[in-house]
Amino acid sequence: MATVTLTTDNFDEVAQGDGIVLVDFWAEWCGPCKRFAPVFEKSAGKHDDIVFGKVDTEAQPELSERFGIASIPTLMAIRDGVIVFAEPGALPESVLENVIEQVRALDMEDVRRRAES
Repeated sequence: MATVTLTTDNFDEVAQGDGIVLVDFWAEWCGPCKRFAPVFEKSAGKHDDIVFGKVDTEAQPELSERFGIASIPTLMAIRDGVIVFAEPGALPESVLENVIEQVRALDMEDVRRRAES
């Protein structure tokens, strides 16, 4: 599946749905972002059931501010509308795949229960 460009207009609609959404916060001038992009794209091609979204922090500063993005690239994982992972840094393919496995394995009832307490 191709990546989706996320903006202030469509972010909530995409992120609040059921399933997994991986978001890459990036910028054109960012070297590590450019190195991470092919890894992100390759993973998008392997996981048709996951939405892979990209937020250009230069074009969408409101989203960067909303989520406190201070360093790019930052990868955010959202499952069933809940942010379950957010970490800066260009991840190697094996680490990205491990993050995906861990997000898939989450017990979302437990995650919500912990978030409420």
